[in-house]
Amino acid sequence: MKNENVEKVLIIGSGPAGYTAAIYCSRAGLSPTLVSGLEPGGQLTITTDVENYPGFEKPIQGPWLMEQMKNQASSFGTKILNDYVIDVDLKKFPFEVQTEKKKIKSFSIIIATGAKAKWLEIPGEKEFMGFGVSACATCDGFFFKDKDVAVVGGGNTAVEEAIFLSNLCNKVHLIHRRNQLRAEKILRDRLEEKKNISMIWDSEVKEVRGNIEKKILENLEILNLKSNQKTFLPVEGFFVAIGHSPATNLFTKWLNMDDEGYIITKADSTKTSIEGIFAAGDVTDKIYRQAVTAAGMGCMSALEAEIFLNLKKII
Repeated sequence: MKNENVEKVLIIGSGPAGYTAAIYCSRAGLSPTLVSGLEPGGQLTITTDVENYPGFEKPIQGPWLMEQMKNQASSFGTKILNDYVIDVDLKKFPFEVQTEKKKIKSFSIIIATGAKAKWLEIPGEKEFMGFGVSACATCDGFFFKDKDVAVVGGGNTAVEEAIFLSNLCNKVHLIHRRNQLRAEKILRDRLEEKKNISMIWDSEVKEVRGNIEKKILENLEILNLKSNQKTFLPVEGFFVAIGHSPATNLFTKWLNMDDEGYIITKADSTKTSIEGIFAAGDVTDKIYRQAVTAAGMGCMSALEAEIFLNLKKII
């Protein structure tokens, strides 16, 4: 079934999962091709200090880490295409992928297209991103130790973030546009036990304010939706926890997904509902969403792709 014009492994996406998959596939002699996508490096490219990726004593920059992963994959022989996928046909075998520039056939595909945090799209949010504004308390909470911060959202993620931050920060304000949380009861109960978390109900954040030149966040403009009263909340950190959107639109009609659009994989595996198609990283993980767990899944997907290709007698 070998064919010189067909890739053994095609990796779609270039975050920690995609690059790690590429490193492992390359070292296994599979000569993978990686399509980098519209935002090479994924969410880490908008992350400044990274302190929780193993192997680095001092903080490193997210974009630098992604560049190192890219170079490592390339050095082992991964062919990296600066292109993006616009359509797929997973009914055919080999699978067919149409990018903006070309059509690619592959015996296996590793999907590592990731997920994006949903943002409020308000003034100041983008300007202070990485300088006080974050979508990941686990990633950035340590930088706000003993400081006052705010979290916006009303679901499980927002409550979990607030609880996590309460163990580090002086004061945590949880802002929600309704008068009750959507989070599970067990999380609401834990929230109530925290003495340094205060609720701001029926309110929206309208603007993130501060010194833009010095990149110092100072306060949030908050509008009470019932009284229409505007207030300013002094904080040094602001965490947006209104959900994530997995980049799975291309695969909706082909693969089994959950209600939120995350690709469903088999237990303890990166195997999807189609044999030969694997999913790794935030595209299938809505719980942990960490660079190190994405990298781990990238490793798993490469090993599983190699097993698949062996069974198919392609390698």
